[in-house]
Amino acid sequence: MRINRHPQDLLVSRIYAANQENIRDHFLRLDFGSRRARFCGAVSDDGILEYAQNIFRGDSIVCGASVGGQLRGIVELRGVFHSWPSTTEAAFSVELDWQNIGIGDALFERMFAMAQNRGVRTIQMMCLKENSRMRHLATKHHALLRNDQDAVEAVLHPCWPTPASMVEEIVGEARSYAHRPFE
Repeated sequence: MRINRHPQDLLVSRIYAANQENIRDHFLRLDFGSRRARFCGAVSDDGILEYAQNIFRGDSIVCGASVGGQLRGIVELRGVFHSWPSTTEAAFSVELDWQNIGIGDALFERMFAMAQNRGVRTIQMMCLKENSRMRHLATKHHALLRNDQDAVEAVLHPCWPTPASMVEEIVGEARSYAHRPFE
């Protein structure tokens, strides 16, 4: 059953290692199609547990979209601090019953501002050819799409940080901290 939510119910914020259980639970709630779309192939529960355990190793930034205090979507930026100016990979997941209500857009906007504010010069996103939602999201945000045999690569080139991108991230984080005591 699809649940209609209002935009004010959605809270997007950076997620830290203390939230690994919520990340694990989110990935485990993904249906087969959403898991396949996120990981570009089938992933077992054990694979999910291992991935969630290691999500903060290395140089990742993770943002989550919560509704009513429950994590419903994630975007992960990998490779942010690997080199400078960096090329990162972004990966999205949104639970099936929570798709098509703006979570992907909200996660995309936060991810893009965070990448821009850290001097990322290239963002790459890979998705399966049949993942029309991800292709639509990438196109909507002016990504260059490159088709491969089974996958599509979306490439974005953020500008240098601007006062507006910094304010977007700061205000978003302040909003999430203000809402935490009520969750």
